[in-house]
Amino acid sequence: MRKILVLFAHPKLEQSKANTTLIQEVMDLDGVTLHDLYQEYPDFNIHIEREKELLSAHDVVVWHHPFYWYSCPPLLKQWIDMVLEYNWAYGPKGKALWNKICFNTITTGGTRELYCATGNNHFTIREFLRPFEQTATLCGMEYLPPFALMGTHQLDLSDYADYAIKYKKLLQLIRDGEPSEELAESSFLNEHPKVI
Repeated sequence: MRKILVLFAHPKLEQSKANTTLIQEVMDLDGVTLHDLYQEYPDFNIHIEREKELLSAHDVVVWHHPFYWYSCPPLLKQWIDMVLEYNWAYGPKGKALWNKICFNTITTGGTRELYCATGNNHFTIREFLRPFEQTATLCGMEYLPPFALMGTHQLDLSDYADYAIKYKKLLQLIRDGEPSEELAESSFLNEHPKVI
């Protein structure tokens, strides 16, 4: 059984019904550690060695966050900058994360139609997430397509609940050792077209 670390970063969780619903569905799931960065580090003073220990103890890393200005909230970016150190996470001696699985779970106010070549944002979610993918690749991790809950402002609580069930199922499949090639093709892993 794989151990999953969900690195959750949302500075205004109390205002996000979508993320609250997703998190509540998976927080007590066996084999899953939910690590709320804003709760843990409200002062942004990240305990680097503790974070490395958490990473070392898990097989899968999920960067779970709202999609802020085509990226992540500032604390998650700081976490990446500080924790993924040279010669630990990458570099000639940086093998600590090799062969772990990594992906983003994101929520967006914009719909899928806005995130494409002909939409207002001109690029797909997958294209916007290239820095995360390259970070994972540089660290020797296997990067899966994102789990994206899009158009949150147009959805209601029952829609959020449906996505939360899909999210839980995804984490269960990964935890239970589903081959990552099959996961990458799962229809619920990535809500936008496969042509990205």
